[in-house]
Order: sequence, then C-alpha cells, then structure tokens
Amino acid sequence: MRNLKAADIERLRSCPGCSAALFITDRCPVGCAHCSVDSRSDSPTIADYDLFRGMLEGLCREPALEIVGITGGEPFVERRGLELATQMLAEAGKKIVLYSSGVWSKSETPAWVRGVLKRVSTIYLSTDLFHLQSISPQTFVAAAHAAAEWGCWIVVQTLENGDAPARAIQYLETAFGPTYSESAEIVLCRPLPYGRAETLFHPAKPKPGAEYGACGILGSPLLRYDGRVTACCNEKVIMGGGSGRLATKCRTTSDFSLALAKFRNDPLLKTIGTLGFGALSAHPKFAAVGRSKFGSICEACWAANDAAGPMEETSDELLHAISILGERQAS
Repeated sequence: MRNLKAADIERLRSCPGCSAALFITDRCPVGCAHCSVDSRSDSPTIADYDLFRGMLEGLCREPALEIVGITGGEPFVERRGLELATQMLAEAGKKIVLYSSGVWSKSETPAWVRGVLKRVSTIYLSTDLFHLQSISPQTFVAAAHAAAEWGCWIVVQTLENGDAPARAIQYLETAFGPTYSESAEIVLCRPLPYGRAETLFHPAKPKPGAEYGACGILGSPLLRYDGRVTACCNEKVIMGGGSGRLATKCRTTSDFSLALAKFRNDPLLKTIGTLGFGALSAHPKFAAVGRSKFGSICEACWAANDAAGPMEETSDELLHAISILGERQAS
C-alpha cells in the first residue's frame, strides 16, 4: 500500500516507534494570522546540512519506523532540505507524509516539486479563511491536481468552525468533480491558541488532570532541522516551551537514535500515551497533577513531566509497573 489515508496515519502515530515527524524549516511565505508556530518568510531554516543529513540517517536506520511526516513552516520553501529528505527516506523504504499550504502551485508546478511529489505517499493541504489571504482557490485547486497527478493521496485539512468544511468540499469538487473522494478526503481540526493564534482563539475550559485520557501523539517524536528532538509535535514544545524533559539536543546520527529510544522507552511517556492521566494520578508523585486543573492535555503532560524529574534519573519502580500495564493493554 503506497498511499496512506488519515486513519492509517493516526493509527501509526499512536504506535510507538512506527512514526516520526521532521520539522524541516520555520520559514513560510503565507503568513496566516492563526499560525501556531509563528512562521514567517524570514524565519530560521536549515543552516547545518551535515547535522541535517545525520538526522535523516538516524531516521533511516530506525527499523520499526514506517512513516515520516515532513512539516514546518512551509516545507517547499526549503528546496535543498526537502529534496534530500524525501530522497533518503524513500530510498530507506519509509512512507512520506507531507504537510503544505500548496503555495508552490501559484504558477506552473516546477520539475523539482514534481520529483518530490513522486516520492510522497500522502499530502496534507490546508485551507481556511486565514490561508485565503495568500492562497487563492485557483492555487489550491492546482496544487491538489498536481498532487493527484503524481500519485499522492490528498488530505484536505481545514478548521472545524464556520464555513470552512463546505469550502473544502467546493474546492475538491472543482478539482475532481463529484467523485473527489476517490482522490482526497477532508479532515477537520480545531484551532490552536498558540503562536500568532494565541490572541485569536480561546483555550478550552480547564478541568482536572485526572479527567484527561491518553495522548496518542506521544508515540511519534519530532526532529527539528537544528538538532532539537521532542517527544511529540506540540507547537509550544517544538518552539522551546512546555517541559524541558520533553526535548533534547542532538549533534550526531547516534545522538538521534539514542534520543528516539529514550523517548520511546520512558515509563512516564508510555503511561500517558496508553493509560492516560486517570491511571497516572493514582501514583503519589502525580496525584497533584490529577487534582489540578489544566486547559489542555498538553498542559497536564508538562506538569507531570516537571514532577517526574530528569529522564535519565527516572527509576521509579511503581511508574515502570504502571507503564507495563499500559503497554499490555495497548497490545
């Protein structure tokens, strides 16, 4: 199966070691007001290609790794890095999931972009009122056409509020007609109050940590172009926020492999990723996290990680036992 649909991708993301994300650049020319990582046209991008190649080699050597999501920023503004990443990952037999605005299709699709699309299993194309300020419907439809022409399954990602879902259907019908579901699907996402969107959207009503369930994305770490590796793809953690326990800095291929193994085997992360905070709060060390109120599962996770102490010093036998129960339940 070359193409992965959204449900396939979510299943693999919740399987520890089966997926990872590659944050290839902070740079993006679109400038959406709701950007959760505050990407701009002059934001940082790859500066050390030896480091970046070592990162890719680390991913390629992971035997259980099936898919790698490439994101940013806008990945297509980092041509050299994107071509290198898709070439190496495809040669290593990894399926590639690409996240883009489609900005590369404002004019005729360049040959190098077509070469990238040929190596991609699935492309997520985002559309909403914020994207419309820079990405016209014609550009979006052209991007969808190009992606389908080169064999990609298309996931249209749009905000769940307003008329965004209806507009997404309209675009796909324009691109592919009434049988668009043979080429694409639509996934709704909730707006995130991070980055530039911090003042646009309101966080959810806080609730006790114990009421949060398991976090499915803790099985899918993220590697940033500058060597920073995080246990998940939360936007604040990517940009240096959250708990320091959820991130580490790497320099060599072996560093990246060790970092991925460290996050994968950590008993706290395994517990949060399988049993969730109800079970975790039964542990005396994390009882206060269970009682305290948080606006998101991510905030509860940061508090639990801060309470756990450094990852290298986590030798809590009870926590290990709880994590084993979670692994058994997940399998």
